[in-house]
Amino acid sequence: MRLLIALILPWLTFFTIGRPIAGIICLILQVTLIGWLPAAIWAVYALSQFKTDQKIADATRRY
Repeated sequence: MRLLIALILPWLTFFTIGRPIAGIICLILQVTLIGWLPAAIWAVYALSQFKTDQKIADATRRY
């Protein structure tokens, strides 16, 4: 679901992963039509990093 949000409304993705300042910057970037594609790529990248960080945290809690 977050991946779909990252592609359609990139700025909203940052709010769902707890990075509101990056979300505001992404919203400003997305306002321009040319900036939408870099904003979407940035949101997908940030989402993948968030998931990786969660997996690492889960793995370290187990041991």
